[in-house]
Amino acid sequence: MIRRLLRRKEAGIFLALLAMMALIGVFKPEFLSGENRYLLSRQVAHTAILALGVFFVILTGGIDLSIGSIVGLSGFLCAMAMVDWSLHPVIAVVLGLLVGVLLGAINGAIVSYLGVTPFIVTLGMLGMARGAVYVLKHGEPIFNIPRSFVSLVQMNVYGLPMAFLVMVVVAAAAHVILVNTVFGRRVYAVGGNEEATRLSGIDTQRIKFLVYVISGLLSAVTGVLFVARFGSAQADAGAGMELDAIAAAVIGGASLMGGEGSVPGVLIGAAIMGVVKSGLVFMKVETYWQDLVIGCVIVAAAIFDVWRSRRRRAA
Repeated sequence: MIRRLLRRKEAGIFLALLAMMALIGVFKPEFLSGENRYLLSRQVAHTAILALGVFFVILTGGIDLSIGSIVGLSGFLCAMAMVDWSLHPVIAVVLGLLVGVLLGAINGAIVSYLGVTPFIVTLGMLGMARGAVYVLKHGEPIFNIPRSFVSLVQMNVYGLPMAFLVMVVVAAAAHVILVNTVFGRRVYAVGGNEEATRLSGIDTQRIKFLVYVISGLLSAVTGVLFVARFGSAQADAGAGMELDAIAAAVIGGASLMGGEGSVPGVLIGAAIMGVVKSGLVFMKVETYWQDLVIGCVIVAAAIFDVWRSRRRRAA
């Protein structure tokens, strides 16, 4: 069993994750404390849920730069529905999720049916969604989130944060969809060779449309979790998270060229991003240096992806 595990593509990055945690733990033993593991699991969960959404898009050879802004807008509207419009938390959550689905559908329709480059479409949506947040309340945060909603989402189950359990459910569903369904196999096929997939009779436009819907939905899930985590809705929530999510997917083995990657790999990639960020804080690295290091990690992941793709083609 150990040999089978070591032969998996994710084994290398998993061992790298363990080595990073051990190294940081040597210099800062409190990094491995139960309290920090709890906080780290919650941080990783948010990144992982977002990364799993964009992973579907990356598998088709696309990209979604708008996920961070969708996190902010969906969470903001969810909070507004509860506080300003006095709607029941369940209805507010559904509204927030529908916002994510709608924005993902807009991205998907423009990319798949109009043929506009994903980079341009999602970059534009990034600006529009973020701008909509500031227009709604002029950049002011929303407080006084109903305690019933906050306590429900913040509660622990067997010592694990609710966000982590949501991540487990989302990851399990994503794995089943991609491995055991016709839709999942077609997602990989579109990323592997879209033209050949289209000529085989598969509706590639529909597949690409649906992956952006999934990405928008999981972005909204993260946005709703953010509202409960902080007990408020901030105008800049989710800013920059698109880079963390994309980097997590690429570090985890997803190819930006499409058609390659796995859910376990994405989860490990998200864990690596979380460990890097948390480790820098524990090592008391200044904020500016933190941004520099994380930027280097993202660039290194992109370079590694190109090298891996060239090596695969050469083989």
